[in-house]
Amino acid sequence: MSICNVKKAIILLFLGKAELIEAHAGKLLRSVSMSMPFPSVVRLSVYIRVPYKKIILSRKNILRRDGHRCLFCGRGDLPLTVDHVTPRSRSGEDTWENLVCACVRCNNAKGDRTPEEARMPLLRKPSRPNHVTFIKHFVGNMDERWKPYLFMN
Repeated sequence: MSICNVKKAIILLFLGKAELIEAHAGKLLRSVSMSMPFPSVVRLSVYIRVPYKKIILSRKNILRRDGHRCLFCGRGDLPLTVDHVTPRSRSGEDTWENLVCACVRCNNAKGDRTPEEARMPLLRKPSRPNHVTFIKHFVGNMDERWKPYLFMN
């Protein structure tokens, strides 16, 4: 599952490597000799194995995964940092499951302790995101017709 631009989708359709599943209503692409519907969702005719899309662990992606909100207090209107659930001084690693988005105030209050020791429970457990979630963020305003294909009904 991936997102491609309209030009790539048209080329795949024209070469017979994909079939049209959903089109934009009332929109057509025209050439001198033919016209075709403006594609929204296409399906490849032959399965092509694509290597697993690994999401890079970065500050930007941690903030994106957590919805730009502190996982301790839930606020999103303050400057945000990235905090280690298990502090690095206690052999906490840089992993998806150990890094969370935190506001500066909560990060300083938690300090060099675990959330349990600081009596600051997490609003939800951090986890490794899947690439479908990041497709949604990449696109921004997602077309409603895509939801059944992205398993987001």
